[in-house]
Order: sequence, then C-alpha cells, then structure tokens
Amino acid sequence: YLLGIGFGIGSLVGAVTGPGGQPISYSLFVAPALLASSSMNGAIYDSTFNVFFKLKYAKTYDAVLATPLGVGDIAAGEVTWALLRGTLYAIGFLAVMALLGLVVSPWLILALPAAMLIGFAFAAVGMAASTFVRSWQDFDLLQAIILPLFLFSATFYPISAYPGPLQTLVVLTPLYHGVDLLRSLATGVVGPGLLVHVAYLVVMGAIGVAVVSRRLERRLLK
Repeated sequence: YLLGIGFGIGSLVGAVTGPGGQPISYSLFVAPALLASSSMNGAIYDSTFNVFFKLKYAKTYDAVLATPLGVGDIAAGEVTWALLRGTLYAIGFLAVMALLGLVVSPWLILALPAAMLIGFAFAAVGMAASTFVRSWQDFDLLQAIILPLFLFSATFYPISAYPGPLQTLVVLTPLYHGVDLLRSLATGVVGPGLLVHVAYLVVMGAIGVAVVSRRLERRLLK
C-alpha cells in the first residue's frame, strides 16, 4: 500500500493539504494513516477470530478458570496480547517509514505509543464483539465495518473531500481519530486538539474491556 499508493499514485497526485493546512507529499499523508490501519487490523483480528475459537471450540477459558485466574484476568490477557500484535505491526511500519525517508518531525517518536493506544482501543472492542458472535459467518459483519473504516476515515484523501454531512459522520468514527492523531505527529502539527483523539480512544478501550468482562462472566460462569 505504501509503495503502490503512497509513492505510485502519489507521483500523480503531488502535494496535498495536511494537518494545519500545510502542503505535504501524498506519501507522507498516507503513511501515518496506513500505520493507524495496520495497528487496527493487527489488534482486531487477533482479538476476534482467535478469541472466538478459544471461547466456543477450544474451551480455553474454561480451563483458565480452573486456575486462580478470573474472568478479568482473561480479558486483560487477551487484550494485552492483541495489543502486542498491533504494536509489532506498528514497529515494522515505522521502520519502513524511516527507510523511505518519511520521518520529517521529531514528534514521530510518539507515534509508537499512539499506535499502541489505537491497538488497545480496537483490541478491546474487537474482543467485546467476539463474545456476541454466534458462528464464523458472523465475522462477515466485522468485515462490513472494518473495510469502510479503512477506506473512509480520511485515510487516502483529506476529510475536506467529503460532503458536509459525511464529514460529521467520519469524525465520529474511531479510526479517523487514530489517523488524525498519527498524521499530526508525523507532520509535527501538535496541539491540545490531539488530546480529544487520545481521550476518544481511551474511553473506547475502557468501554470495550468493561463489556468483555461482563460478557465473559455471563458466558463462562453461568
């Protein structure tokens, strides 16, 4: 994606408007957004398919509960593992950005913890969603959510390209907050407004963990 779209299509697009209204290269515009998407995918896939299999077929969590560990420990462990996978995706992507000369601001050093926050939020919500899944076919609904988020969260073009009502809808989506957070850090446009993105993702993750704990308690201790 980064080579094909960021540099390939980017050579045709030229400069675009980045955070703060400054013109930036299309490759620099796309790279942080793909980093956010990579963190999301790494976390959410590990916290959905794997969790569903362990919960319904392998009965892994039933075995865990035979030890001193509790439901809260299961939720924390799975979310942490999914977060670690998302973090590995982020580290690899940041290395590629550095090799391709897309490090233009020292604020990019905060991109890794920011990507980890994105991974935490999506891992928690993904695991919460997996507790409602009835069969493998239900994961088609997950794809129906993830793909539009990937395509329409200001990932490939500025949010100003959307019609007014759609802009409002995009701003409410979780990946948009991750994309704008990482893009601002990558370009060095840092301000108090970024705390809104951080708060959104923290609250999203906290709600996800709370739902997971309650749902697992119902399913495993009934």
